[in-house]
Amino acid sequence: MTTVSKGSKSGLKRLRKSFAHAWQGIRFVWSSEQNFRIHTGAAAAVIALGVMLSISLFEWIIVILLISGMMALETMNTAIEKAVDLVTPEYHPLAKISKDAAAGAVLVYAIGAFIIGCLIFIPKIL
Repeated sequence: MTTVSKGSKSGLKRLRKSFAHAWQGIRFVWSSEQNFRIHTGAAAAVIALGVMLSISLFEWIIVILLISGMMALETMNTAIEKAVDLVTPEYHPLAKISKDAAAGAVLVYAIGAFIIGCLIFIPKIL
């Protein structure tokens, strides 16, 4: 049986390194992807609107899930794009399909999030 100590690669130090790498990834996506920054601005506007309209706890849960899902999906899209670029920097039809499909996943989620947002906010505005 293996035990985990603070000094091992499985301990607290490794966990901190994992979080540091995750933040590096988020910073990279923020600095390199305009769509991520647009989604962040939209999220801030939605949060402000939620506060102004006093949405319910359940609605906050939905809004937070939609925002975090959108940001995570946009981050994964960037990871897929960069991995494809690493494999083949030249144009290749399969690379295009991979990138387009990843972007399509973001679009599908964004449309769904927008529709759900409308269902939450429009009745409160009208």
